[in-house]
Amino acid sequence: MRSRTIPGSSGTPRELRLFGDPALHAPCREVTSADGPLDRLVEDMYATMYAAQGVGLAANQVGVPLRLFVYDCPDDEDVRHRGHVVNPRLTEAGGGTVRGPEGCLSLPGLEAPTVRHDHAVVEGEDLRGRPIRIPGTGFFARCLQHECDHLEGAVYADRLTGLRRRRTLRAVRRAPWAAAAAREAR
Repeated sequence: MRSRTIPGSSGTPRELRLFGDPALHAPCREVTSADGPLDRLVEDMYATMYAAQGVGLAANQVGVPLRLFVYDCPDDEDVRHRGHVVNPRLTEAGGGTVRGPEGCLSLPGLEAPTVRHDHAVVEGEDLRGRPIRIPGTGFFARCLQHECDHLEGAVYADRLTGLRRRRTLRAVRRAPWAAAAAREAR
């Protein structure tokens, strides 16, 4: 019997970028062959995601402005989806919309009801440049849309409006990590 390597088991967790960091608010660039092997980055991203108890992580959340994300996320039927995608594009979003709780590793401890489509398809490549297509429904569709938003320079709080947005931004200002990040920026 052959042993399969668990993603992230050889990786090193990296520091997460927190809300307000410029890396989270700028679109990421396409991965090209000039970027070299991405195996180490993907391993580190899995290790970071697991250490922070997340279900998805975009490269810019660890300060790397490349179009790449990893995920280990269940759908609404508790089917586990795990993988990575290079140069992802959200090619389908539909099936109606659902307002559901959404959090983010870059806004630790915060959550807000966010509207997302119930069905999503992301297309891109694997680490070897082979095309992949990742369909998702329910919670996994939310994850796919969330990670694609990151690569466009957006976080879920950017999708909120009115009272929900004001409450979330107020919670960000009061969060202990926000105060620490502001001190470090000085």
